[in-house]
Amino acid sequence: LHSFPTRRSSDLERFADAVGFCVRQSQRQEELRLRHLVHGVTYFEALGLEPTLALDDAQLKKRFYEATRRWHPDRFSRASQDEQQKALDMTALINDAYRSLRDPVTRAEYYLELQGIGPSKTPSPELLEEMFELNMELDELRERGEHEAANQRYLAMQAEVDAQLTVPMEPLRLRDLLDRRRY
Repeated sequence: LHSFPTRRSSDLERFADAVGFCVRQSQRQEELRLRHLVHGVTYFEALGLEPTLALDDAQLKKRFYEATRRWHPDRFSRASQDEQQKALDMTALINDAYRSLRDPVTRAEYYLELQGIGPSKTPSPELLEEMFELNMELDELRERGEHEAANQRYLAMQAEVDAQLTVPMEPLRLRDLLDRRRY
């Protein structure tokens, strides 16, 4: 049994793309997407990291804490109004950077955006055929009462794709991998 995504569902955009609708991004999403352009600093630069798919979690966290300490608004309490505002903006940028880069999927999407490659609006026919077959197999498992086996198989496939997202690859191959994970 499938349900349609709700208005606030994070899957709404994916669902809408699959059926050919255009969903407008929320104002907050647009602000996050454009924030690094306004400051002229990418998320990687904000944390002092090289743009790459393979990030060490401990190093990412360390750089996040260092940047947070450096730009914390309390350190600018006696500074000019402009410097205080810059500290607030940088703190917001650093928080957004950490949230985006700690998740391999979001990191891969952002990395592609930096390369000038947006998400594909329609998946390849081969991918759709493969997903159809996989859904049929999962439905058969569920019909036989093997819900846990179907769930485990789905989670294993998702984990396999997620593991590949941290390996350097051609941008178009990365977009195909993200499509595979989405569908």
